[in-house]
Amino acid sequence: MHLDLLAILTAFGLIFLAELPDKTMFASLAMGTRMRPLYVWLGTSSAFVVHVAIAVGAGSLIGLLPDWIVKLVSAALFGFGAFMLLRGGDGDDESDDSGGKTVTGFLPVYSTAFMAVFISEWGDLTQITTANLAASNGTWSTAIGSAAALMSVSALALLAGRFIAKRVPLKTVQRIGGVCMLGLAVWSLVEAVTAVTG
Repeated sequence: MHLDLLAILTAFGLIFLAELPDKTMFASLAMGTRMRPLYVWLGTSSAFVVHVAIAVGAGSLIGLLPDWIVKLVSAALFGFGAFMLLRGGDGDDESDDSGGKTVTGFLPVYSTAFMAVFISEWGDLTQITTANLAASNGTWSTAIGSAAALMSVSALALLAGRFIAKRVPLKTVQRIGGVCMLGLAVWSLVEAVTAVTG
């Protein structure tokens, strides 16, 4: 296994910048305001690693799934996330680390975060960019740079989410997070309709 530092840095820089305005970053931020951030980060990071492996190993697989199906499933998952956040829990005004009656515990949070990112990242710009970089810059170097960039953006979003949660009442944070997730669901649904009609 030969690693090229320039290829790692190139992949990191390109993917980091491409992912910053991406809906996955906003989804991580929204989930981080309501769920345990470390669990969310482990879930999103696992999904990113799987996507990087797929992009690097077989980028052409992305084209096998119809775009509108990917967007529709993504919309459903974001919609579910919005429902979980907006429904809230009773008696969780004081505790933002242990959570309320909504998504708590490692497995539920991990799987929610994993599935939200895993589905929504199919055919994403960062996955396509990773596949293209792997073709010219080497697979391992690209994989390391891309995965590090995606995990860094998710960590930044979660840190921002915790910063906000400590300064704004939890109920307000929940509602804002839920509205963000709802917006992402609508966005994905519009993309699905555009993919079918376009």
